[in-house]
Amino acid sequence: QVQLVESGGGLVQPGGSLRLSCTASGSYFIIYAMGWYRQAPGKQRELVAATTSGGSTNYADSVKGRFTISRDNAKNTVYLQMNSLKPEDAAVYYCTADSSRGWYWGQGTQVTVSS
Repeated sequence: QVQLVESGGGLVQPGGSLRLSCTASGSYFIIYAMGWYRQAPGKQRELVAATTSGGSTNYADSVKGRFTISRDNAKNTVYLQMNSLKPEDAAVYYCTADSSRGWYWGQGTQVTVSS
């Protein structure tokens, strides 16, 4: 099994910044890719950003130029740096990992953007 532990959610003002972290732990596994999804009230869960161990990245059009995903492979940790936050970015953000032991999800962390 692989456990994903997230941190960094909270309340920020529009235009503010926030950094989310997610660390994968377990034994005898390889992380192929990690990413972030989000789900706002009344909306479907959507992919925000993803990255592979080789460094490839992908972003939703709505966050391009504002969000940056990065990884520390030695720590099995993925980060999501969120800048210029908008009210429409408010959602529960979920970390995900595609690994040699399966596909796993974090518990989710709430991001609220309001004045």
